[in-house]
Amino acid sequence: MSGGRLVYVVGASGAGKDSVIRYAREALGESACVLFAHRYITRPANAQGENHIALSKGEFMLRKRHGLFAMDWQSHGFHYGIGVEMNAWLSECFTVVVNGSRGYLPVARRRYPTLELVWITAGPQELTARLLRRGRESSGEIAARLTRNRDFGEAPSGEAVHIENDGALEQAGSRFVELLKSA
Repeated sequence: MSGGRLVYVVGASGAGKDSVIRYAREALGESACVLFAHRYITRPANAQGENHIALSKGEFMLRKRHGLFAMDWQSHGFHYGIGVEMNAWLSECFTVVVNGSRGYLPVARRRYPTLELVWITAGPQELTARLLRRGRESSGEIAARLTRNRDFGEAPSGEAVHIENDGALEQAGSRFVELLKSA
């Protein structure tokens, strides 16, 4: 995978990872050598959510058995995968942005030791409000997510670029764009 740059984005549910990534994707357009990996997820796609490729569990497992994922994990009852095309992009010296998983991070670091970690955060009140607006989970499920977020903690200082996403999306999005433009 020499030559490319892997930017692995993580954060709590509701921190705004999808929004910050979408902002950067739109801001950069085709002007930069940055590619945004789609996630393959066993969850239906909807207009307000992440731009992902929805697969049935059977389709996902077929792809996994045939080695078509560079990364894959389970979270909140769903399967998530990043396609092997990511490796070809890295070998062609692209910067590749992955919306990753905090739980999968140790495996991702072993497979891609030079990955750059970006940790997007938002305060507990903002997380709660966003999860409620999203409308995908019950209040009990949201409470469980918030507890999990507190238990998970933050990345140790120096191991990640932290982007606060409590204010206007343009602030967090612009910071992420600048990070992607940097060599």
